[in-house]
Amino acid sequence: MIELEGVPELIDPVMVAAFEGWNDAGDAASTAVAHLDREFKGEVFAALDAEDYYDFQVNRPTVWMEDGARRITWPTTRLSVARIQSPKPRDLVLIRGIEPSMRWRSFCNELLGFAHELGVEMVVVLGALLGDTPHTRPVPVTGVTSDPDLATALDLEESRYEGPTGIVGILQEACAHAGVPAVSLWAAVPHYVSQPPNPKATLALLNRLEDLLDLRIPQGELPEDARAWQVGVDQLAAEDSEVAEYVQTLEEARDTAELPEASGEAIAREFERYLRRRDPQPGDYASEGGDGVPQFRDLGRQQRPEEPRNGEGHAADSGDGDTDDSGDGTGEDGE
Repeated sequence: MIELEGVPELIDPVMVAAFEGWNDAGDAASTAVAHLDREFKGEVFAALDAEDYYDFQVNRPTVWMEDGARRITWPTTRLSVARIQSPKPRDLVLIRGIEPSMRWRSFCNELLGFAHELGVEMVVVLGALLGDTPHTRPVPVTGVTSDPDLATALDLEESRYEGPTGIVGILQEACAHAGVPAVSLWAAVPHYVSQPPNPKATLALLNRLEDLLDLRIPQGELPEDARAWQVGVDQLAAEDSEVAEYVQTLEEARDTAELPEASGEAIAREFERYLRRRDPQPGDYASEGGDGVPQFRDLGRQQRPEEPRNGEGHAADSGDGDTDDSGDGTGEDGE
């Protein structure tokens, strides 16, 4: 039974979720939800039972010291509530956890039980994938839904992906069967510099979430972190002629693909988005930028047959999706 004692009546609640692991390249999605939780002072009201969903040999508990006593933190999924005041009051139900090891259907049903009890109006799941996208260009973010009406209303892509999927795809499909509107937002992370963190991709996801939900999200230090991240990758690329040449090839492919979009109407839309994001508070609405210690991946990497692609079934060369072969198993299915 789900107990929600102590949770106040929510205002137009939207559930925003991200899961570490296969659907979280560069930790971009989980970091975005952590940012929302921190900036809006989210209050945890529930945590799923770790015994039900996690293999502790895969996701091990951690031991730490507090006031001389040993404590254990178990891998789990936590739910918190945060209230946004601008441009109008609205509540976010934030879900942050690790992709479960087992019982995915029960996992999703439990989350949907919370959504039902709280009166959630929409579920937005954030994900990040590895793609053939250059770090020097804006991070592409693709919005996907299984609901044709929602795709039309919110100008999203209708998912037609077929292939292996992660918990993001399972949760979105569970929402569809339960009649809960659901959207997935996917950021494309350069596969040649995929290790976390990737603040530029995190910032791109938050910006797209702003547009989708008509919210104001303080950006804090993310813009400066993103700029530092890009400068670091630029420096590494400048020291390796092979990498520099490869990045230039990606830039040319990206620019050629987006050339038809460089119309007056497209530029006007981007300017309107910029104006909506303007905020008198310093640092709240700066441009994209990054942090971290970048390292390059093998440029000869090839997609393995079993790896999934994005929501439309094609790899990301202009930001729509790609796969992951990193050791932590992050990747994308696009659903």
